Amino acid sequence: MLTPVAINFKQVPIMKILITVTLLLVTLNCFSQLKTTADFKVRNRELTIVNEGGVSVMHLSEADNDGVAWLTGAKFTNGNIELDIKGKDLLQHSFVGIAFHGVNDFTFDCIYFRPFNFKAADPVRKVHAVQYISLPKYDWELLRTKFPAKYEKGIAAPPDPNGWFHARINVNGKKITVFVNGESTPSLEVEQIVPAGGSMIGFWVGNTSGGDFKNLKISK
Repeated sequence: MLTPVAINFKQVPIMKILITVTLLLVTLNCFSQLKTTADFKVRNRELTIVNEGGVSVMHLSEADNDGVAWLTGAKFTNGNIELDIKGKDLLQHSFVGIAFHGVNDFTFDCIYFRPFNFKAADPVRKVHAVQYISLPKYDWELLRTKFPAKYEKGIAAPPDPNGWFHARINVNGKKITVFVNGESTPSLEVEQIVPAGGSMIGFWVGNTSGGDFKNLKISK
C-alpha cells in the first residue's frame, strides 16, 4: 500500500513538482499486466508465456538463425531498459538479450549475453560474455575481427549461467552502457555504430538458442 505524502505547495516550486510527476509517468513497467502472445510480433521462434506468481515469463523456443519477439505498441530510443534474463550453460547454444532501435525484423541494435561464457575457465571465452551488435551489417563476427575486445566484454561478477540475472541497458544518444545484477561498474560501454533510426523493442535470441525473459521495464 502506498503511503500518502503531503506536499506543501507554498514551499515546493511548481516546476519541481511537475518534473517529479513527469519522471514517474515516463517509467513504464511493460509487464504491469499479464501478457499474452497477442502482445508480441514474433519472427522465427515460438513464443510461450506462463504466469509465475503474477509475473509473465516469456519463453522463446530454440531454432536455427536468430529470432525476436517484438513488444507491440512499445517504443524506445533513449533511456533505460531493465529486464531479467535466463539462458543456459550450453556451449554455443545460448545467446539471449534485447533488441532495440528496431526498424524491422532485420535492422536493429542488440545487447545480448552468452551465459555459457560467464564462468568459463578459458580466459578468451570469459571475455565474450556480453556483446553489442548492430544488424544487419555489424554482426558479432565482423566486430570481433575488426574491433577485437571493443564490442564484447566479460562480467566482473558473473551470474549463474543457468539462472536468472538482471540487466540494465542505458542508452544516452550514441552511448550504450550495460550493467549486470545491480553492479555500479558497467560490464560493457560502447558507442552506437550507425543510427538504426527505429524504435521497436523486443526479446532476442541467437542461432540455435532459446531463452526466458521477464520484468521488462523501460524508463526515459
